Amino acid sequence: MKPARVVRRIALMVVAVVAMLAQRGYADEIPKGWEANNMKPIGYSDLGGRGGAFKIAIKQVNGRWYLYLGHLWNRGWSIVDVTDPTNPKVAKFVPGPDNTWTIQMELHGNLMLTALQKSSAAWGNDPNKPNDEGVIIWDISDPLNPKQLSHWKTGSTGVHRLGYPGGRYANLAANMPGYRGQILVFLDVSDPSNPKEVSRFWLPGQKEGEPPPTAPTSFHGPAIIDGDKAYLGYGPAVVTLDISDIAHPKQIGRLDFVPPFKPGITVHDVHYIPGRSLLFAHSEGSGGDTAGQPPTCSGPMDLVGMVDIKDLAKPRLISVFPTPVPQAGEPYTDFCDKGGRFGPHNTNLEYHLPDVEKQADLIYLTYFNAGLRIFNIKDARLPKEVGWFIPPAPTKRIGPLPATLTNQTEDVLVDTRGNIYITDKQWGLFVLHYTGEGQPLRSAK
Repeated sequence: MKPARVVRRIALMVVAVVAMLAQRGYADEIPKGWEANNMKPIGYSDLGGRGGAFKIAIKQVNGRWYLYLGHLWNRGWSIVDVTDPTNPKVAKFVPGPDNTWTIQMELHGNLMLTALQKSSAAWGNDPNKPNDEGVIIWDISDPLNPKQLSHWKTGSTGVHRLGYPGGRYANLAANMPGYRGQILVFLDVSDPSNPKEVSRFWLPGQKEGEPPPTAPTSFHGPAIIDGDKAYLGYGPAVVTLDISDIAHPKQIGRLDFVPPFKPGITVHDVHYIPGRSLLFAHSEGSGGDTAGQPPTCSGPMDLVGMVDIKDLAKPRLISVFPTPVPQAGEPYTDFCDKGGRFGPHNTNLEYHLPDVEKQADLIYLTYFNAGLRIFNIKDARLPKEVGWFIPPAPTKRIGPLPATLTNQTEDVLVDTRGNIYITDKQWGLFVLHYTGEGQPLRSAK
């Protein structure tokens, strides 16, 4: 073959390869140093330099899969194309209001709701400067170009977390004038350009003028809806509600956990186990996250357990989960001594979405410096840990927390293809696969 022809052929091959890579995009390298048991990372994105993402939701449109993420250190929301989970690509960043927490969002169908809340200097905000608050409602029928439809405001410091399982009503963990802490507010979004409050529910002692509660009391949210019933993680308690008349929600039962468990966000949220009359309930791990705080595990223990709700009027705790333990060879024998926060945080709560794995025997629970933990609850009285993944130690600081530069795994979502997505305070987005026992059925990719 003549040299000129060889050169032309090589040139054509190079052009073809470049074109292919340009179409696919370059995958971000998975950071080295991770640890795992029955799990493995398959993809990673640094989110275009906007690491420290938080809440996750997912939407499949015409065969393409899009993750929507809130952010801890940036004001706004990222849309990431995860059609190829080994190569997640940032498709768009939607800016949010300055000096405002934009960490929480929720979607269903063609509506997305994003929460706005006043924050503090510890989270990179200035409490003395103007901030926005409330809920923005978006039309996401064009998944890459959200269109704002309305902005509902609390008149106070805003909304922390929200739930929207589709249909007419959304629920908010809202700071409302005249109340101590966040309360539950139901919002009618049937006309998304004109949302209206339907009702509110609070625990005794939250309304100004009432004797204050004996334990810290604030609704973290979201409310988990099952027909005409709602399940709440509410301050020190699990609460069951009758919402058959949603304009007048009525408490059915309440199970308090303080004491013996720690006060504060004792019940961060509850996770309904369909068909089994069970709730998974857990705290938010706290302490040790900023300079000057006591050691991570000082004081009473966090709640991580199963609650029997066969009798909605009398919920009862039936088991407590095993505490994650570091593997042999680590310089610490307890995650309490690793630095940063240790304890439970978020679960795969978006199972109302058609593209999210439906709840069966596996519980996915982020654990801050202990990464993501997976538990099997086939026997609800004897839950067991069956897998875990811990991101590597961060190589650079993205946000001011934690004071000790270490991994802090925040949120988790599992899609119907079996892809597990996690966010971290000091990293981008990891995509994982679980290889252990109790794997659920997967839909076709």
